[in-house]
Amino acid sequence: MKYIEWAGKNFIGLFEAGGEQFMGYMTGIVPLLIVLLTFTYSVIAFIGEERVDRAIRYCSKYMVLRYSLMPILAVLMLTNPMAYTFGKFVKEEEKPAFYDAAVSFVHPVTGLFPYANAGELFVYLGIANGVMEAGYSQSSLAVRYFLVGVVVILMRGIVTERLTKFMMAKEAKKAQA
Repeated sequence: MKYIEWAGKNFIGLFEAGGEQFMGYMTGIVPLLIVLLTFTYSVIAFIGEERVDRAIRYCSKYMVLRYSLMPILAVLMLTNPMAYTFGKFVKEEEKPAFYDAAVSFVHPVTGLFPYANAGELFVYLGIANGVMEAGYSQSSLAVRYFLVGVVVILMRGIVTERLTKFMMAKEAKKAQA
């Protein structure tokens, strides 16, 4: 009987702990996410969608901007998964590389801009709690995570673009033969 009582108490305790965690999010992170998202859309409205479009088209012309600034803007302005729609601004052979860069950036952005990929927030906060327990700053982790993310997306974009162009050229030769 003691085992059944213990199981019942701890089973319900699991849901009580989940409810407490949920309420913590509702009073903490959810309002923050809403305000950040509202701010981002306000900035876009203030600047003007046409100007934003022109800036993105400009970025798409240059490899370094295409795989650094462009995915950053896409993820910050449109969030995951809408960020991938910025791929409409790049040439067909550059689309896989842009997607690779953008999808790789939705994780490192979470520490500084949690609204951009709220689904990843739980993973990031788990890592951040471990870092804080070790005596380090969560802010420092977020900035480093972001900066390393920028370097990684640039490298991934360049490598993926070159691989895509190589494979497309190989297929074109094969089709001619």
